[in-house]
Amino acid sequence: MHPYRFSWDADALVVLPGLAAAYLIALTRFPAPRWRTVSFLAGCALMLAVQIGPLDTLALHYLLSIHLLQNVVLAEWGPLLCVAGLAPRMAAELERLPGARRLTHPFVALPIWLVTYFAWHLPWLYDAALRHQWTILHLEHASYFAAGCLVWWPVFHGRLTSGGKALYLFGAFVLASPLGLLLALLPDAIYTFYEGVPRLWGLSPLADQQLAGTTMAAEQAIVFFALFAVYLRRFFVEEEGADAFRAPTVPR
Repeated sequence: MHPYRFSWDADALVVLPGLAAAYLIALTRFPAPRWRTVSFLAGCALMLAVQIGPLDTLALHYLLSIHLLQNVVLAEWGPLLCVAGLAPRMAAELERLPGARRLTHPFVALPIWLVTYFAWHLPWLYDAALRHQWTILHLEHASYFAAGCLVWWPVFHGRLTSGGKALYLFGAFVLASPLGLLLALLPDAIYTFYEGVPRLWGLSPLADQQLAGTTMAAEQAIVFFALFAVYLRRFFVEEEGADAFRAPTVPR
């Protein structure tokens, strides 16, 4: 197989456009600002882009580093954009589904995401997904997206204060970052599937794994800390406003 062959993932070509269409239909009942619509559709487009075309071929047949990039998009970036794209009324309606409020609670959503992320990176399960791409791999991708939506929900639609959101994001980064760092620092390649594929770009299996881990750790630092900084600043602004409101007026 040519490494830059265009790949077509039939499930992605059906599910993601269908998700975008369902969102657009929901907008007729729950209008959203333009930026939310752009955010949701961008999330769908981004996830579709990493599951079709040469990037998908590279990820599933040649390079661990590209596959981890694909996973990051499905577990973090795509869900982030989609959850941010939901209007408050639309999100509130979804929270009325059975079990939704419990699953989106910070102390439930974050552990689910962490367990999902770490479990799928266990060597035996990771290799199994790559060897059974029409079954296990699709389950992996679906669980990444579902867990990703849960982990971002408390940030954009939850009941946390700005300070709580900053703390939540910091905790998520601290708990998730060991995975990328571990992959970058291990002395041996741990995924046997990628040891038997043709080598590209002069990368050995170990160098490919180190690049994958470094990239994962770096992107999590950027994404989580950027949002952490946003909500931390918002927390300080809100506190200053509250202090000003509570300050007694000095009579003249």
